[in-house]
Order: sequence, then C-alpha cells, then structure tokens
Amino acid sequence: MIADRKAFIRANTRLKPVPLVPEISLHVADESVPIWQKTEEELDAIGLPPPYWAFAWAGGQALARYVLDNALAVTGLRVLDLASGSGLVAIAAAKAGAIVAAADIDAFTESAISLNMEANGVYADILVRDMLDDRAPVAPRYDVILVGDLFYERDTAGIPRGWIQRIKASLRTNGPRFTASRMVNDYLSRV
Repeated sequence: MIADRKAFIRANTRLKPVPLVPEISLHVADESVPIWQKTEEELDAIGLPPPYWAFAWAGGQALARYVLDNALAVTGLRVLDLASGSGLVAIAAAKAGAIVAAADIDAFTESAISLNMEANGVYADILVRDMLDDRAPVAPRYDVILVGDLFYERDTAGIPRGWIQRIKASLRTNGPRFTASRMVNDYLSRV
C-alpha cells in the first residue's frame, strides 16, 4: 500500500514545464506504462485506471493556454475544473485570478494537484468525488466550469454532456459558462 502518495509522486515523476504552457510546471511521468504498473504494484491491485494525473494532456494544455491568454474570462469568478487530473487547468485559472475548485475521481489527484499547485504558487480546493454523479446541485456554486480532457472516448464523452444538459435545464437565470478544450481550437490556430 502507498502510505505517502506525495512521496510516491515525487519519486516517479519529474517537475517539468508544460510544453504549450511553459509558465506552469507539473510533476509528470516520462511514460505511462511504467508508472501505471508501479501504481498497481504498490497498491496491490490490478485493473486500476491509468494515472491520468501524471501527464499534461493535450486538451488541458490548450485550455490552460486559453485561460492564461484570456484571463478576464475567469478573473474573480468561481471556477470548477472538472476531471482535473494533474490540476493544469485549475492552476491556469488560479494564476488568472479565479477562485478555483479542482475535481477528479482518482484519489491520487488530491496529492498530484496539491504538489502541482504548490510548485506553481497557487491554491485551489481539491474535490475527490464523481461530480457527474453528484446529486447536489453544482451549477449555482460555480460561474465557469472548465473541462479539458474528458471527451476523448465516445462513451466517456456522453456522461459529461448529459450532466451539462441537466445543469443547463435546471437553471432559471444565467448559470455557469462551460469551456471545453474543443472550443479553443480556433483561438489556438491563431496563436
């Protein structure tokens, strides 16, 4: 069993600048399979999900770049980074002056995000729970919901789309704005 997740992360990753967002550094693994196998060995479990928290995924990099370059979109607002992973988008939002919560279902993300926040001198509340299955109303608590890397697989993408539709349908007034990495492609093509 991994008694100290932060020590495990430090031992199996390197703090490196993010390619598309070099002003942010993350604790990242060099390859996915070795850290995935080591996580399963240390936890004495097979079939664990990949350690998404150990990488700066493309959608998160694009969304973080967009947030930093368009800080007024989040400055002073309450922001939820859904499926936060390493916390990259949450870090960008915090650097842009937002009040941030980073949510993910993987228990390792709490330690990974905490280490990455510390390395970048910012803070966010970290929520380890399935926000997509959460029965409590999420929308009123946040002004902006950022989703960077949750739409890679058709089956997985349908879940947040349904969640977003339920939130939109439940709102009587202007609710949170949703920003997905796909929405910033046009912006990035001009950078």
